[in-house]
Amino acid sequence: MRMLVRLVLGLFVLKAVVASPRFSRQADLDSYDGANYDVDLDNLNLENPDIYDYEDGLTIDDPLIEIGTLAPPDYNYPVPEASLEEQTEEEEEEELPLTPQLIPQGSGGSGVLMGPDTQKGMPTCLLCTCLGGSVYCDDLKLDSVPPLPKDTTHFYARYNRITKINKSDFASMNKLKKIDLTSNEITSIDDTAFMGLPNLEELVIRENHISQLPALPETMTLIDASHNDIGTKGLHREAFKDMTGLLYLYITDNHIDYVPVPLPDSLRSLHLQRNNIQMMHGDTFCNLKDFNYIRNALEDIRLDGNPINLSRTPQAYVCLPRIPIGDLI
Repeated sequence: MRMLVRLVLGLFVLKAVVASPRFSRQADLDSYDGANYDVDLDNLNLENPDIYDYEDGLTIDDPLIEIGTLAPPDYNYPVPEASLEEQTEEEEEEELPLTPQLIPQGSGGSGVLMGPDTQKGMPTCLLCTCLGGSVYCDDLKLDSVPPLPKDTTHFYARYNRITKINKSDFASMNKLKKIDLTSNEITSIDDTAFMGLPNLEELVIRENHISQLPALPETMTLIDASHNDIGTKGLHREAFKDMTGLLYLYITDNHIDYVPVPLPDSLRSLHLQRNNIQMMHGDTFCNLKDFNYIRNALEDIRLDGNPINLSRTPQAYVCLPRIPIGDLI
């Protein structure tokens, strides 16, 4: 009898729980956590066990609802809008035009920061590249020398289309030390174009169409006029005599037919290969009046490619530390 009462009580409780519309496992545990029911569900012998879910004690027909175990839905939190002041600053940054920064360079008369204006309507230091005192105008299809800042010390305009060097191109360039005009289309140079340059040391005019080497200041240390059209009359008489600091003289691949003497004692390297030199005198390099004279500096002489037999004039280079390179037969 006691067993029957306990069974009926247990069934009543189960039916009441299942009938609740807000049934949940968690609610069931919270509601009846303190109750003490002695119903032994494991020993129940029900006539129709198929109507039960033996794991949870729920009917198969009722939906299984678990509260508190579902993940919360995705929620996109609104991004706070920028303040009116920040939006204004962003708009100003976007609309602000980019302007070139001017670099103090000095200029040929204008005093403007990016150098004097060129014929293309822009300052030289925008057309070319200015680094310190060096101005690089290589491979820009220039047809003339652009106006340079007065502080220019080194000027490079290689691989352009310059056809002529005028007297005014380098006027008042008192700090200019080097000019490199390699591989242009120069056919003529004003004879005084470089004479007003008190600090000029290096001139490179190779790979052009020059027939006359202009007068050069006594301050020269390097002259390279190779691969031009300089002939017998293309050099001034005693053109290099007073250049007491000249170290390198390159006049290869031209049409000269003699060694341009006298040469300064400072000269270290003389390249005259592939010209039309046919003879040499005994005093070309040495001093026939002073047999003790030795030209120690001149160690590099190139005369190969000329129609001259060096073995015929051995007295011309007995004072040299090395025999010139050329045909000895």
